[in-house]
Amino acid sequence: MKEEGMRKRVFFATICAFIFLFSVSLDAATYYEGKTIRIVVGLSAGGGYDLWARTIARHLGKFIPGNPTVIVENMPGAGSIVAANYIYKAAKPDGLTIGHISGNIFFNQLFGQKGIEFDARHFEYIGAPYQDEQVIFIKRGRGVSTLDEWFKAKKPLRFGGQAPGSTFSDNAPRVLREALGLPIKTISGYKGTAEVKLAMEQGEVDGNSLSWTSGKAVWAKELKTGDIIPILQIVPKPIPEIAHVPKAINYAKTPRAKKLIELVVHDPAKYARPFMLPPKTPREQVHILREAFHKLLSDREFIAEATKARLEIKPATGEELKQAIEDLFALSPAEVESLKELLLK
Repeated sequence: MKEEGMRKRVFFATICAFIFLFSVSLDAATYYEGKTIRIVVGLSAGGGYDLWARTIARHLGKFIPGNPTVIVENMPGAGSIVAANYIYKAAKPDGLTIGHISGNIFFNQLFGQKGIEFDARHFEYIGAPYQDEQVIFIKRGRGVSTLDEWFKAKKPLRFGGQAPGSTFSDNAPRVLREALGLPIKTISGYKGTAEVKLAMEQGEVDGNSLSWTSGKAVWAKELKTGDIIPILQIVPKPIPEIAHVPKAINYAKTPRAKKLIELVVHDPAKYARPFMLPPKTPREQVHILREAFHKLLSDREFIAEATKARLEIKPATGEELKQAIEDLFALSPAEVESLKELLLK
């Protein structure tokens, strides 16, 4: 009798578990059906962040139960701090608003800068499609065409960015000036890559630090004609397509110089392009969107469009992003103060 009773309890428990899982599956399908997901991009239209968001938006919905519509909204300002504040404070944690910002603004939080209304450690991270490989691009005809010429230049090259401490466009030139002694002047205040590109064409600035995948998309024609020159790559391993271009770390003459390049450019590459949700988004929605994002990045149609747009897929998971950000906030007070003085001046 006892054995028979045990069998009945096991059978009943199995049925209950099946019903629960089936109901969760149905809830997931019905939750997103007929709804619209917004991807809020913290930088202006026409740049690399915008291109990633729009390419992803065209394919993401088919991997989400209920097949919701996915749209993109640009919310530029302060290097994407405006958008990050919005995602953190104003967006509903309902799985219908995804943020895509420059992860470099997490330095601004680390430094205790005014205007930061978010805590990077509390976002729910979906993942990143690409781990940045930073390259310095300069405009032809500005007196410099090789790294040796740049080191010897009497006039500094002007680099456009968004806001001090907020993007690689702002941070990388400052690090190169400090670590390598390259003559550089930084000019912030542009809303995004598209505006910096226009400034380069109009002669306001001479160069820009961009990821290789963004640079070859934004400057596709100019790279072919030689009007834009990739003069330096700030990566731990050479980018195969431009293996001949010098690596910044090889020109760092002191341990401190090498450490600066690693802390500010190499390490943040993983979380530079995060897609994330507001804090307290229900676990079910976080799981659904992480799964959809993962499936998307291996989808043939998506890969074909990304390849056509010259976007390279080199993903990081939501869990990997969260850990990398935890590591950033584990820096010592002395390291934080040193970086703050460098990046915000």
